[in-house]
Parts: sequence; structure tokens; C-alpha cells
Amino acid sequence: MLGPSTAQRSSFCSVETNQTAVQDEPTNHAGRTTHVRPASLLSTFEPNFASLTDFTPDDRTVMQDGRISALAASLAPLALRGEPASPPSDEQLAVAMATLRRLVFPALRSHAVALADNSPTDDTPSGLELARRFAELFDDLARDAYRASKLRFDPSAVERFFSLIPSIAARLESDVRAAYRGDPAAQNELEIIICYPGVRALFVHRFAHALDALGVPLLPRMMSEFAHRETGIDIHPAARIGDELFIDHGTGVVIGQTAVIGDRCRIYQGVTLGAKNFEREPDGSLRRGYRRHPTLEDDVTVYAGATILGGDTVIGRGSVVAGGVFLTKSVPAGHLVTGPKLQLRVLSIEDGI
Repeated sequence: MLGPSTAQRSSFCSVETNQTAVQDEPTNHAGRTTHVRPASLLSTFEPNFASLTDFTPDDRTVMQDGRISALAASLAPLALRGEPASPPSDEQLAVAMATLRRLVFPALRSHAVALADNSPTDDTPSGLELARRFAELFDDLARDAYRASKLRFDPSAVERFFSLIPSIAARLESDVRAAYRGDPAAQNELEIIICYPGVRALFVHRFAHALDALGVPLLPRMMSEFAHRETGIDIHPAARIGDELFIDHGTGVVIGQTAVIGDRCRIYQGVTLGAKNFEREPDGSLRRGYRRHPTLEDDVTVYAGATILGGDTVIGRGSVVAGGVFLTKSVPAGHLVTGPKLQLRVLSIEDGI
């Protein structure tokens, strides 16, 4: 089959930004009749042939490049607006969190593999090397967070944060032990560190919470969303969480900004500790900085799918909230909260519903 002439091919690749609509009318090319469609920014680059097989590979490349250029040009108003904030890099944050995990949990580090000259390989850093890597990564992230927030960098906040890391690491070890005690399916603590999403989410939260309390901008929330993406568990960095919390399974758990959770609590998948409503200022804007989320005192268990709402809602010590309960009132210590009893029907498959 003969392809189009050079003049024909050139006409299909030209750009005419001021074209108007063209009526459908028969056009003959290479012995076939097609119809010219209304002209537009995109159709300018579409050939009037039924298939690009009529063109040589070079022709198709030129036409595709032209079409991509037109698509990009249509986004120019978006591309040219605003000023870049240069926020911290999500990728660098992920590397920093992975480095900190290996620093806090020595079991995650690899054994050094000796080379022929008995020197360790570069990909098996020592604990001290991990500490230096994390310090470099985090200092860069913190500087970017202050810059993006248009705030002056506060090196003392970073220094105070680093002074807290050893004590936070000790709390995380107690979280791991609590998970092992609370889950008969757990084989050992290493499995919990590597595999349990609740422990991963708590790991990030405890560090994000410390940064939030120190007033470091942006980075704590980025860390909590990093954990959210990884685990499906959404914990606001300002939420106050006691020791030895066990979040079992974890998917869909939401813990709001002003929630308070005591020691040795257990929370299962799909639990929400949320706000009952949003108060407003006289000008109609949302009120901020007040208690909106509930409190769980020590040793409280909340089973799957329960929703507990309200800043004045307190679940007393040792109480148990059954699965699926919707709760907006406080519960005294040592009580069990259940929903209405459902009437169950058990039918044979042959009888149908």
C-alpha cells in the first residue's frame, strides 16, 4: 500500500491554533474516503486515516510528539501559576523512617558480610552509621519543613527531638511486648516488629507526636500520613497515647487530633475515635484547638467497627466496648457496652431466604 505524500504528511503534523470548526465532508487519501472532523487543539494532530499504519515509523513519532506537545501546552496555565514551596520529600521521609526503624530495632539490621579483604560491605551499615545517616536525613527534612512553612529554622527543636529518641525507643519496645502478650497468633517479637501494622503505625506516631509537641511544622503530619498509607491506620500526630497500646489488625482505625488513650488499651480494626460535631466561631469559621475526641482510660478494649465520638466522652478504666457500637456518651469504669441484640435466622440452603 502506498503511503501519503510528503506534503500530505506535513499537513497532518502542522499546528494551527486559530483553526475553526470544519464541516464533515468526504476527503480522498490513497484511494480511501474518510471524513474531516471538527478541528480542535487535539484533532489537529490526528490523521485523517483510519489507522496510523499508513505512515512510516518516523512519521508516527513526529505526529505523536506533536500531539504530546499540544496536550502539554493546554496545561500551561496550571504549569505557570503559583510559587513552589519546596516541601520535604516523601521519598526522603520514607528512607529516614526505614533508617530509624533499623536504629530502634537492632533485629532489623543485617549481619555484615565480609569481602575478600575482610572489610564489611557498604550495604550493611553499623548502628553508628545508621545514626549518622538518620541525623543527616532528618536535619534536611526539618529544614525543608520550616522553609516550606515560611518559618525560621529552629535547630534547638531538632536537638531536643534527638534527645527524646532513646526514651521513645524504650516505649516502642514495650508496645512490641504488649502486642506479643495480646495476640496468641504471634510467634515471636521479631514477627511483630516486621509484620504488624499496628506496631508500624505506633512507631511513626510516637516520633511524630514528639515533633508536634516541639512545634516542628508540617513534618509530623507528613509522617502520620506516611504511616496511614503504609498501614491503613490514621493517627493524628497530636493524639496522646499511653504505653503498651495494642492495635490489632488495624485497617480502618482512626484516632483524632485531641483523642487521649491510656495505658494497656486494645483497639481492633475499623475503630473510630472521632468528633461528634464541629463548633464554629462567630464569623462562621470552624473553631480550632478544643477537645473534640474521646478519652479511653487505662485497660480499655474497643472491638472492631466501634465508633466513639465527642470530646466529653470518657470510657472508664477497664471497660469494654463491643464491636459495631456507636457511642456518644461516657461509660463508667468496669462496664461492658453492647448494641441492641440482633435476631438471627438460620435457614437451610434448600429452603432459601
